[in-house]
Amino acid sequence: MAIPSYTAHDSSPEIIASLERHGAVVIENLLAENVVDGISRDLRPEFDREGHLYQNTFNGHQTLRVGGVTKYSQHFPTLLLHPLVLELADAILKPHCEVYQVGSTTAIEILPGEGAQVLHADDTCYPSHLLPFEAQVSALWALDDFTLENGATRIVSREVGINDPSEVREEHVEQAVMPRGSAVIYLGSTLHGGGENRSEAPRKAIVNTYCLGWLRQEENQYLTLTAEEIAAQSEEMRRMLGFQAHGPFLGVWPEDPDGKWYET
Repeated sequence: MAIPSYTAHDSSPEIIASLERHGAVVIENLLAENVVDGISRDLRPEFDREGHLYQNTFNGHQTLRVGGVTKYSQHFPTLLLHPLVLELADAILKPHCEVYQVGSTTAIEILPGEGAQVLHADDTCYPSHLLPFEAQVSALWALDDFTLENGATRIVSREVGINDPSEVREEHVEQAVMPRGSAVIYLGSTLHGGGENRSEAPRKAIVNTYCLGWLRQEENQYLTLTAEEIAAQSEEMRRMLGFQAHGPFLGVWPEDPDGKWYET
């Protein structure tokens, strides 16, 4: 069952309905070439410096990872605040929260020879099995072409009706083949995993999640980013990074200088 594929010019309601039905959609060519080139260039030193620190059985032993992407590239807000992606996140999350926020930000480079990652759902960091609705939405951005050979992300459609990774057979899995600058958007409950890189070149991506505003963020932005790095962001970016309250009672800041800390 192929992953539904769209462009930014397609109907938003149609994309949203498809995301809810299948659990994942590909949207092609969302980013300009200069943005893809710029963020790839900005991340290169960080991949080389710290990418190996997060290698393990789950992440892969031939995969590089970098967290706290906001601090490393001025291009990252273009991804995190992309209007179409936020429209999809609005549709999934806003019925269940006053505001939502970034959950985590991770750059990933799958090197040649890496095997397929174990299938998993991103929302298992929460007791999501207790919720009758989605806790988060993920956006995985292709910084290189995603191909069958270089590890295009593997997805199990919701229509397959399987929630247990141990029950998935290979015929249930599709790969998010897409050109660089595209994104695969998937629900927190959707089973997925990085693919095997059988090519001779690395495959780079960024994945960021959006979670309900009343949940703890997976990546603690208050410690990941310095006060100076936060001050350099736009107000919209600061709020998306979690620097706002959820309504008048959760995350209130008593030293609020302007009375707008929890406005939405």
